[in-house]
Amino acid sequence: MPVLTASPTLGDLLKFELNASYTRETVTLKAGTSYPLGSVLGRITASGEFRLSPAAEVVGDEGAETAIAVLLQAVDATDGAATGLIAARGPVILADAALVFDASVDQPTERAAKIVQLAAMGLVARHAV
Repeated sequence: MPVLTASPTLGDLLKFELNASYTRETVTLKAGTSYPLGSVLGRITASGEFRLSPAAEVVGDEGAETAIAVLLQAVDATDGAATGLIAARGPVILADAALVFDASVDQPTERAAKIVQLAAMGLVARHAV
C-alpha cells in the first residue's frame, strides 16, 4: 500500500491569530526561490522585498538578517518576484515545528535567535502537538 504524505497546511502553522485584518499583509518576495509555508522572512532594506532571513548579513540583501515575518502560504518565486501573504505583527501564535528557516540558519542557537526576533514582532512560536 503506498504511503500518502500531506503537504503542511495553514492549520499546521497558525495556532492563534487575534484579527487577520490586523496581523496579515501582502508583500513582495524576492525572485529566485520557492518559499514554503512557514518561511521565516526578513525585509531587504534597499528594495523592500522579503526573503528567507539568513543567519548573518548578506551583501546586497542587507536588513533581511532580522526575522520580522512568517509566510502564510507557499509561493513559487523562482522565475520572478511574487506576492505572498505574511503574518507581520501579533498577537499570533505559531507552531515552532512548522517554521522554515534559511539554509544558513542551521544551528539551534541561530534558530532560537530568529524565534526571539519574531517574538519582538508579536509572532510567538510555541511547541505544538
